Amino acid sequence: MQYLYSFANLSLILRVMDRISQMTHLPVASITIIYLVDRWVMRLTLKQPITTADRKNLIAFLRENGISHNSSVQLLNAFIALDQGQTPTQVMNTYQTVVVSHGGANPTELHEFCDRFVEGLGYYPPSLV
Repeated sequence: MQYLYSFANLSLILRVMDRISQMTHLPVASITIIYLVDRWVMRLTLKQPITTADRKNLIAFLRENGISHNSSVQLLNAFIALDQGQTPTQVMNTYQTVVVSHGGANPTELHEFCDRFVEGLGYYPPSLV
């Protein structure tokens, strides 16, 4: 079972990652974070289906913070490649997408990405706030 949502900025994606890590009853298989120029895309993959009540609560929380994301073919292929075991670096080179994190929820990876991005750019774009 997968959930694909996009978020306007870093603080929203961090809030969602924190909440998911607190939901210990969720059978999380992986969380993938991809940065696009104007938004963040998160794919949450579960190991098994969850109860209807848990699904409704999860979707409600995701909708409060982001919007359901309809992925491009390029992004879908990137997700498939990650699932098949390619490294994030290989996927980034092949599909020209910025894979910030794949696997467990690790907010440190997101902060490090933002720091390097801002260092190279010289300012904070709104999507990184």
